[in-house]
Amino acid sequence: MLPVFAAIVAASTALLIFAGGLVTSTGSGLSVPDWPNTYGWFMWAFPVSKMVGGIFYEHLHRLVASTVGVLIVVLAIWLAREEPRRWVRRLGYIALAAVITQGVLGGITVLWYLPDPISIAHASLAQIVFCLTATIALVTSRGWRSGYVGSRIPDLGSRRDTTLERIAIATTAVIYVQIVIGATMRHTGAGLAIPDFPLAFGHLIPPQWDSKIAIHFAHRVGALTVTLLILATAGHVFFHHGRREELRRPAILLLVLLTLQITLGALTVLSQKQFIINSLHVVNGALVLVTSLVLTLRAHRARFAGSADSFAERDPAYVPLGANA
Repeated sequence: MLPVFAAIVAASTALLIFAGGLVTSTGSGLSVPDWPNTYGWFMWAFPVSKMVGGIFYEHLHRLVASTVGVLIVVLAIWLAREEPRRWVRRLGYIALAAVITQGVLGGITVLWYLPDPISIAHASLAQIVFCLTATIALVTSRGWRSGYVGSRIPDLGSRRDTTLERIAIATTAVIYVQIVIGATMRHTGAGLAIPDFPLAFGHLIPPQWDSKIAIHFAHRVGALTVTLLILATAGHVFFHHGRREELRRPAILLLVLLTLQITLGALTVLSQKQFIINSLHVVNGALVLVTSLVLTLRAHRARFAGSADSFAERDPAYVPLGANA
């Protein structure tokens, strides 16, 4: 049940990112001017009939955020009680600390009237919370614990691919940087600083510059960099590890999400930041990041001491998948 619950927590975190995207995309960040209450009401007692206009998006975001916070508290306690691997238990504690910090940043964002640095930090930390919950879901899964024995690689530890390990880390890191640049663009009002796509004022490079144009153009350059790195990572997986399903599947998904992300980015500009498209662009970017992270962790699995052995030590009845095949 723990892996299932961890997966639910990760999915709820993605939903929270979408809800947060809706708040920013609709300009509803100050629709509820107090915190932690909502117009003086206890958050969960606020009347649904009063959730109108921007209040709907901001209050909904708070409800989803508090739900995710409770789920992560439960997850951290569950890991502390049942998880034999110390480093996984620590991930639970870190996720709990991160979501608490995220809530505080959210409150400061409202009380200080949406200062750009705090808003950007709030958006960026949300991605880290998502990465943490997704990592916990991955490393508690049965496939991870069994060592993906169905991958047709007889000795995973002796077949480490350091090239894949390095390029996967680089890809994930650059994707995160790109998301931070995107958050900066959104919260500084630079989303339409370059109003056309794929060109920039009809040119490959903007003929005029200011701070917002620079941020927007940096995001486009970042998108190109991410695209090249994802193509390199996926190509390496297909060429060298085509039979390893635990690597091939996230590589395929990464390509699909990349295509969708580029499309959503273009539509965001061409639609003048239509709020649903804009918010989907935000959450899909988070999915690109987490998918790359999953591929990276699976490529590095041999480095995680005790991934399967600790279960055998804790539970003598534990048998890895395929052990009797």
